[in-house]
Formats: sequence, structure tokens, C-alpha cells
Amino acid sequence: MIPYCVIRDQIRNAVTRVALSCSLIMLVLCGLAGCSESTWFTGTIGTGPSDEALTAEVPDRSPFQLGTAAYRRSDFGQAERYFRAAIEHNSRDVKAWIGLAASYDQLRRFDLADRAYQEAIKLAGETVQIINNQGYSYLLRGDLKAAREKFEKAIKLRPGDPTIANNVKLLNGKRVDLPG
Repeated sequence: MIPYCVIRDQIRNAVTRVALSCSLIMLVLCGLAGCSESTWFTGTIGTGPSDEALTAEVPDRSPFQLGTAAYRRSDFGQAERYFRAAIEHNSRDVKAWIGLAASYDQLRRFDLADRAYQEAIKLAGETVQIINNQGYSYLLRGDLKAAREKFEKAIKLRPGDPTIANNVKLLNGKRVDLPG
């Protein structure tokens, strides 16, 4: 049996690699927003213009777009605030609920992430993206059994999906070959 600390460190290292190269959650938000991986992540994590600069350059940026930009910069607290503002504007915005849940996951506020995922499910049903995100959320919290159940459910709905396959590799502690 592998000691817990070894598994925890492997998962932490794997999660870091994924986050640095367009994490699952960013891919899911991107997919729902209708953009490609290359347009979702454009630059180094943690850099980029301030939100004030973004709004000054493009005054009609929506809270969802600002939340997406903040998430892309790994400014998860700011992303959470913008996604909440997007939901206050339109409580039926599934993408904003998923963005909020993803932000809460990164902030390790899993109780709030679970609530946001449930709201997204109420609006859109259990989509592959939401199920996969939930699996990733459980992976982040170290609940490997629940993560596996979610990933298996997602695989049944979308066999061969590379994002789900990479998450299963993370779960199994295997090396994930990232693009770039």
C-alpha cells in the first residue's frame, strides 16, 4: 500500500502541471463559452492586465468575461467575485455557475463549489462537463473514490474524451503529457 503522503504529493504535483497548462476547469469553461484551448489560455499564469485595464480597454466586458479573464490569470478570488456578479445579473447563466464552482474549487471552498455545481445541474442537467468538473473537484479534495465515480460516469457519456482521460491518469498517479 502506498502511503497517503506519497499519493497526496503525486496528486498535488499532477494538479500543478495541469493548472499551468490549461487545467480541466479552464477547458470546461472554454468549451461552454465556445472557444478553443488556444484562445482560452493566452499567456503566463499570474500575469496580464488588471481588471481596470480590461474594462478601460473594452468598456462592455461582461462580468462573465472578466471572471474568465481573472480565472485565466489564476486570480481565483477576483474570478469568484465576477462570476457571482454574472449570476446576480442572470441567475440562469450555466457558464457563470460552472465558473463560480471552478473558482471555489481553486479557493478550496468545496462546500460552496458543491452548491454552485448543483445550481448548474438544475439548469443544464448532468452534462459531461459538469460531471467531469465534479470529478476534478473531488480529486482536488483528495476524495479519490468519488472522483473515480464521476470520471467513470463522464467516460460512459463521452468515451475517448482526452480531458477525461487525462483526469483519470491524474487520479491513477500516472504522468500526464501536456501540450506545448
